[in-house]
Amino acid sequence: MKDLVDTLAAWRAEGAGFGRGVVVRTFGSAPRFEGSTIIATDDGRIAGSVSGGCVEGAVVDEIERARETGRSRVVRYGISDEQAWDIGLACGGIIDVLIEPAVAAAVESAARAAAGIGAQGSRAVVTPLPADSPAPEPGRHEAGVGAKSADVLVVSEDGSLEGTLGEPALDAELVRLAGESLARATSRTVQIAGRWLFIEAFVARPRLIVVGAGQVAIPLVAMARAVGYETIVVDGRAAFATRERFPDVDRLIVGWPDEASLEIGLGPADAVAILTHDAKFDEPAIMTALAGGCRYVGVIGSRKTQSERRRRLAAAGVGPADLARLRGPIGLDLGGREPAETALSIMAEIVATRYDGSGISMTDKWRATADRATADRATAADVPAG
Repeated sequence: MKDLVDTLAAWRAEGAGFGRGVVVRTFGSAPRFEGSTIIATDDGRIAGSVSGGCVEGAVVDEIERARETGRSRVVRYGISDEQAWDIGLACGGIIDVLIEPAVAAAVESAARAAAGIGAQGSRAVVTPLPADSPAPEPGRHEAGVGAKSADVLVVSEDGSLEGTLGEPALDAELVRLAGESLARATSRTVQIAGRWLFIEAFVARPRLIVVGAGQVAIPLVAMARAVGYETIVVDGRAAFATRERFPDVDRLIVGWPDEASLEIGLGPADAVAILTHDAKFDEPAIMTALAGGCRYVGVIGSRKTQSERRRRLAAAGVGPADLARLRGPIGLDLGGREPAETALSIMAEIVATRYDGSGISMTDKWRATADRATADRATAADVPAG
């Protein structure tokens, strides 16, 4: 949705009327993920996508119907293997699309903030789904006439909630689930007290703070930018922290890391990679990043260095829970030792941490799933009938 903010602004400026469709559930190998959005004007212009092409026309027709009736509804689309193949997929799937007669102001505001326009920051917009929406099981495909759009709720990255579900306990559960969606940068449909709610995550550009402007930092900054991170490099050595060495970095800070962190304003969405090889730089940086609740805190060094460092940090008052969050030795074990290979291993671990990835290869993951399925079938075959 945040990729469509310029289009929305242009359409609003010219006074065009428009509605939208947004994927709220997927089943099987669906072509697009939850949160994928299409918007369509009354005069037939469209932007965005919910399926890669195979059901867009039907969704646009539903948007036109919603514009006429003023009612939202959830429509289920089954995408056949043949349709999926035509749009470049090997198999089909099922998607549930929320059709809305207009784009809620909260949705547009959150998308603009995530895109770095106006008041920035991550937010989750929560839309109650119509009561006649399809059941969460893919066996049912019917939807009723829909309902007028319910008031949306907004959960900010600091846990504050605009709106209410009516009870403090329900609001607390919603904030928890929305916080998980923001942390994983994924939208999803959840159920709270019998109500289905679509949590649409609008996540601001993540940040990577690299402490230490050595050789590994150069490819690490490039890789981080390639996957959408804002990059900041901090080093006390002016000769290392230069634009010549880091032409594409968003920000260079020459100074002590713990002092620079106050200027940066570290928070739970940040990743911090500490590459200084110097206790007087890296240990204050570690303590500051852990105290800031940063999602990822990794530090370079051998296993022996890590053990000695952890003893010093514990003696300085860092608790066991925070020490357990410290990634060191830094990075996934890819086997490479060149600066770019080390940077790749660090970036891979940062991405895995952001999305709660396992860090194991997809082949090994598939084999483990296949082995479990084989074991389950063997166990079932051993159970006598009756």
